[in-house]
Amino acid sequence: MSVKRPPLPQSFVDQARSYAAGEATPAEPRNAATVVLLRDGASGPEVYLLRRQTTMAFAAGMCVFPGGGVDPRDFAEDVAWAGPSVEDWATTLGCEPSLARALVCAAVRETFEESGVLLAGPSADTVVDDTTGDDWEADRFALESRELSMTDFLVRRGLVLRTDLLGAWSGWLTPVFEPKRYRTWFFVAALPGSQVTRDVSSESSSVTWLPALSAVEAVEAGEMLMLPPTYLTCLEAGQYPDSTSALAAAGSRTVDMFTPEVISDGDDFVLSTPPAYLSLMESR
Repeated sequence: MSVKRPPLPQSFVDQARSYAAGEATPAEPRNAATVVLLRDGASGPEVYLLRRQTTMAFAAGMCVFPGGGVDPRDFAEDVAWAGPSVEDWATTLGCEPSLARALVCAAVRETFEESGVLLAGPSADTVVDDTTGDDWEADRFALESRELSMTDFLVRRGLVLRTDLLGAWSGWLTPVFEPKRYRTWFFVAALPGSQVTRDVSSESSSVTWLPALSAVEAVEAGEMLMLPPTYLTCLEAGQYPDSTSALAAAGSRTVDMFTPEVISDGDDFVLSTPPAYLSLMESR
């Protein structure tokens, strides 16, 4: 069976042709982390999505998961840490330990900055109950504006990163011909305890919780915009009966970075897809 993928805009195809003709130099990718926040709904896992402002330079108007680029301060070696060791994370994420530490730190920091959810606790087996007060908002804003580092924030609060609440999911590298590129590690995490998400990110115009497969259907109906990695992640997450099952699946994964390429699909051009997702797409 042939897999139907959304055709690419002509501008995207033109960029690829320009690169193939030697008329463009690939941009250096920036390392980034994104977190698929999950909670259980009546029809399976629900995902937390932010619609990016239409003025953003990258993925404008797209629905995305919380996340962003690694900050130099995310590499701090004295960050309070609980869960798998940095070396274990390096093996799982397929990178050197220093970058693994920074990616996990960025994943937790960006999730707090963009959703108000904090994957940290006073000890290795506890998690913060509530982050909705004004004092928490002041700290979240200070992190977002880079006035406060994650290390200092955790020390001030007497908290440790609960890295065991994260699971590794996949890795995506923006195509070589794109002028703005990211090497992004995708993580999954369940909404912890009694915490709630908040519409706080300055980069989003709206936020929502949706059943993972409802988000897929909205994209397929043209009602929502997503980049292929986000769409495919929603499609895969929707195959699990609940968030616990999805996190359990993440526990056995290691990340292999995938770079999509422009390929011909009849009269259209589309982006290539990792082989593991093709059977899911055929079932649509």
